[in-house]
Amino acid sequence: MYKEHIKAIERLITNYFDGIFYGDTSKLEACFHENTHIYGDIKGADYLKSVSAYIEGVKNRQSPKALNETLKMKIISIDIMGKIAMAKLHVPMLGYNYYDYLSLSKINEEWKIVNKLFTHVE
Repeated sequence: MYKEHIKAIERLITNYFDGIFYGDTSKLEACFHENTHIYGDIKGADYLKSVSAYIEGVKNRQSPKALNETLKMKIISIDIMGKIAMAKLHVPMLGYNYYDYLSLSKINEEWKIVNKLFTHVE
């Protein structure tokens, strides 16, 4: 069962990376549960948005791909326990050095991001 869960979570995170990097908001939106909130800080400034506001922001900015960046996002770790999981990601893009912590849950037989915490590290 663990192997099935890890493969499904890796697919979800790959879609998450693709959505962010290419600006594919349909792919990105499919990764999140509708009630997800995004919390973080960008250079010390607090950031709090609903998932819909977050996706709207991705839609209205130039994608890293459009800015000729190279996809360097990677999974650092995934911890699974039953129907919940935590993923730690390195997401360098747009001149920032982001680290994401994604809380995941298997809802209706599908893994979804239910919370996103992130920070920019100099």
